[in-house]
Amino acid sequence: MYLGKIIGTIWATRKYESITGYKMQLVQPLNGELEKVSSPIIALDTIGAGPGEIIYYVTASEAVIPLDVDMAPVDASIVGIVDSIYVEKK
Repeated sequence: MYLGKIIGTIWATRKYESITGYKMQLVQPLNGELEKVSSPIIALDTIGAGPGEIIYYVTASEAVIPLDVDMAPVDASIVGIVDSIYVEKK
């Protein structure tokens, strides 16, 4: 799982049939100190997260697991909203 922040929503008038009903969110990947670590990605929202929220997401073949279908063309899925983060300083 990875941390990210939702920085936008993607609207599509047509999308693959098995992902109809799911929002596509633009996610900025973050590290544990909430710093940007790479370019934004598109992730399917399976939990109802919104812009500005810190979330965690899964990628690769695991991204289809939270969906209610067996197979879908999904590379990343949002699976949780973060309430707080504690990083121990050395």
